[in-house]
Amino acid sequence: MSSTLSTPPGYAPFDLDSLRRWLAGKPELAARLGGDPEGWRVDEVGDGNLNLVFLARGPAGGLCIKQSLPYVRVAGESWPLPLERAWFEQRHLADTGPVVAGLAPRLIAYDPVLYAVVMELLPHHKIMRLALADGERHDHASIKVAEYAARATFATSVLARPFEAVADLQAVYARNQALTRISVDLIFTHPYIEHERNRWTSPQLDDLVADLRGDIPLKRAAARLGHAFLTRHEALLHGDLHSGSVMVARRDGSGVARRDGSGAAPLDGPGATPDDARVIDPEFALYGPIGFDLGAYVANLLMAYFSQPGHEQRLGDRADHAEWILSQVGVFWRHFAARFDALWSERSATATGQAAGQASGQAPDAYPAALFAGAAGRAALADERRVFLDGVYTDLVGYAGIEIIRRTIGFAHNLDFERIADPERRAACERRTLRLARRLMVDPQAFADITSIEQAARELAS
Repeated sequence: MSSTLSTPPGYAPFDLDSLRRWLAGKPELAARLGGDPEGWRVDEVGDGNLNLVFLARGPAGGLCIKQSLPYVRVAGESWPLPLERAWFEQRHLADTGPVVAGLAPRLIAYDPVLYAVVMELLPHHKIMRLALADGERHDHASIKVAEYAARATFATSVLARPFEAVADLQAVYARNQALTRISVDLIFTHPYIEHERNRWTSPQLDDLVADLRGDIPLKRAAARLGHAFLTRHEALLHGDLHSGSVMVARRDGSGVARRDGSGAAPLDGPGATPDDARVIDPEFALYGPIGFDLGAYVANLLMAYFSQPGHEQRLGDRADHAEWILSQVGVFWRHFAARFDALWSERSATATGQAAGQASGQAPDAYPAALFAGAAGRAALADERRVFLDGVYTDLVGYAGIEIIRRTIGFAHNLDFERIADPERRAACERRTLRLARRLMVDPQAFADITSIEQAARELAS
């Protein structure tokens, strides 16, 4: 592949042959594959917006290799992008790995010259978004994503660590400016103005898009959410937590599939447990409001829910599946809230013991244990935890709305809707979703609890 873009010395994008040679030249990686390199199976399966993704398999095992390109893959060289995003992805995997083990792929190696991340291969998984569109139920997936989010965000916040440790991490991820710029533009700005990168189902949604662009209360809400995204550094976020960033165990126990569903092929080896789910692709990592990640995931469940009539072969044959998807909104939030609260409670108890004389020096600085001693103090801290989580929930509501809008009339869309071939059917599903999105953004206080979001979605879908 030739390129007119400037790249650092030694960098070149992999092709199948050069990747095979590179792997063969790395003894620790070659050993994981085993056998003769000429016998390895190497496939390029990346069909996301940004990067190259390869799967390599040998008689001893497999690897996933993800490499940055010097541009946005889906747009080509007209949209340059720094290669360093791979560094931030591997750093996030390293920083969160100890607390999310089993919920994300294991980081195996990183090449700083080729900007290549080598990870655990998940050969018996498929992208969750595709599974939902295919009508599959994965009852543990939302619980595991919630567990991942609770563990990762709590562990990287001042609720769990001294402020010095958190400040050091904030400084690291503050440098992930190129991908944060993409989020600022594509999520909080471009969908609300005329921009060449926006697209939607036209002409069916032209009237609604025009209404949204002239909607001052909606744009004020988008601006407020964007300001909070840039200024409230509560915890380390995944930054792009949606159903396309989650892999679930394939129902047939074998095969590798692209994100659009093509390219499935059986592979030998032990299958994943039926309830396995892993969060992938944290290259957009940054410090921000916890509700941003949660809202993105909930939004993608809602879009999957509203898309179901478009996937029907017979009238109503997706109704039960749609209701199951909608139920996962509550499953996800309730598990996150319970686990985050439990992690905080456990950390507070540990910090109390340290304050009583156990040597540590690693006590968190937010809500210090010395302020909440005794039964009255513990009760007060429990109230504070509830208040904090109420704020996270309110953020979730608004960020769910803004994620829906950007995924429907902005640059990057979801296959939940894109797989609906008939534009009239697709637009009808999208219109209902956009109406809910506006309500979530403009009046989040109207959604007192997670069940109110589910009820509003049902009413709009009926």
